[in-house]
Amino acid sequence: MSTEFNSRVALVTGGSRGIGRATCIALARQGARVAINYINDKAAALETLTRVREVGGDGAIYQASVAEELAVGKMIAAVADELGPIAFLVTNAGVAVQEHHSELDLASFRHMMTTNVEGTFIPIMAVKDGMIERGFGGIVCLASVAGLRPRPLAIAYSTSKATVVAMARNFAAALGPTIRVNCVAPGLIETDMIAGMDDDSRDVMRQEAFVKRLGKPEDIAETIVFLLSEKASFVSGQTFVADGGRITLP
Repeated sequence: MSTEFNSRVALVTGGSRGIGRATCIALARQGARVAINYINDKAAALETLTRVREVGGDGAIYQASVAEELAVGKMIAAVADELGPIAFLVTNAGVAVQEHHSELDLASFRHMMTTNVEGTFIPIMAVKDGMIERGFGGIVCLASVAGLRPRPLAIAYSTSKATVVAMARNFAAALGPTIRVNCVAPGLIETDMIAGMDDDSRDVMRQEAFVKRLGKPEDIAETIVFLLSEKASFVSGQTFVADGGRITLP
């Protein structure tokens, strides 16, 4: 196991599965103590913790809805008491829904914004002052390529992720130089979120990608680890697209 993160504490929201789980494991391999946030599935969170320990890491699980300010505050305090002050934050928790504009209503739009946008804003606000006081911090927010390009069947989701991109950029400007804030925009990743996608759609996306495959959670996790590491010490306010080449930015 590496000591890149020197036993510093990393909180990963939505850490019980998918990209969140892969990120917890990757951070543990680099020597971080990992706080694994989950909302409902305690068994899955415990499985993540088992995987963290299998690679020689240390951590604990914490239940909280990231869209509830009081719950997040209690979680941050518990992490500090049990593992230590939070040095790194990965805001991964989120939801994705595809729906035609004729099915979209204000309630579903608000749900998407609450979970994806407020669920990013609240954890950042909860950790930033402590990071500033200690003179060190790193934050990575999970966005999506849907936040960078039109998605007519995912208006609410695309809007929420575009907001996360803007939020990360503005927090980076506000919190620097002490805290670096960056964003990762994954493309199609093999997680539970795409379990219902048909094979034809998957094949089309594979062919569109320069690397001719779909992404794995580990692909995104390694990008997150890089952005939190000292190797990325000159990187802040950026959105890294990790989608195998389906979308290229100027």
